[in-house]
Amino acid sequence: MPNRIQALLGVRFPVVQAPMTYIARAELAAAVSEAGGLGMIETLTPEGQADLRRVRKLTEKPVAANLMIQGWKKDPSIVDILAEAGMRHVFTSAGDPALFTARLHDAGMIVVHVVGSLRAALKAADAGVDALVVEGVEGGGFKSALGASTMVLLPLVAEQTDLPIIAAGGICDARSAAAAVVLGAEGVQMGTRMLASQESLVHANFKNAIVDANDSGTVLLDIPGNPTMRVLRTGLAARVAAHDPEVQLLGRVTDLYFDGDLEASVANTGQVSSRIAELLPVADIVKRTWGDIEAVLDGAKSRV
Repeated sequence: MPNRIQALLGVRFPVVQAPMTYIARAELAAAVSEAGGLGMIETLTPEGQADLRRVRKLTEKPVAANLMIQGWKKDPSIVDILAEAGMRHVFTSAGDPALFTARLHDAGMIVVHVVGSLRAALKAADAGVDALVVEGVEGGGFKSALGASTMVLLPLVAEQTDLPIIAAGGICDARSAAAAVVLGAEGVQMGTRMLASQESLVHANFKNAIVDANDSGTVLLDIPGNPTMRVLRTGLAARVAAHDPEVQLLGRVTDLYFDGDLEASVANTGQVSSRIAELLPVADIVKRTWGDIEAVLDGAKSRV
């Protein structure tokens, strides 16, 4: 019997690809969905918006769209764009979910909101969202400097809401997914693990930097005038962490992503990079992550 997240998303494996701006494009999303998970398309860039339609040439399986609220709060036309593209699942983030949830529901869409605190989770529940992505501070990208880890935040939210939960931050395989299930999740979302996949379109330099990272390989940058971000401690980020005043954090991010210039920008990446040892096909990542959970849990029982 499918759990609530599987039923809500219409997928075999409740494994969701994270909504990474510039990176969450049609090829990667289709690969995840074809593997039985849920691929995601970003909507902040014109290329991402075009891929809402182009992805249908690559897969007939469910694909989600990300709606970053801060980027669209003054332009609700994004709802029409999503509806015209036939999107049925929307993951909202970075803003007040009350701004879009009712509009998206009226358009017949399921709304999943990304939260990084208990307060945000309760606010999203009040706004009427259908499910939550609960993301700990160990995840890559924009974060709160005061955020809790997935180990703390996930059970806290699970204990105080009745919504289905997808866990994010620190997830890369069946062992971490099994831990998330024990803590209250019914699905998982992965960003860094999907970055370091064979189908990801980012440059090999970026992928290899993830594979080479150790357990101190990321840093949470909290620089005045910039958003707090967890990034790889390499290239430009290493100089930022050393308090070099001459650097700009996100000036040429596409040069990093697609040309492999690690000095062009900081690389949003989670702490779980230290557990990623090889570049795998997306199908292997998705199927192993959820398909091996029972074996991991059986192994855990033997140690109790």
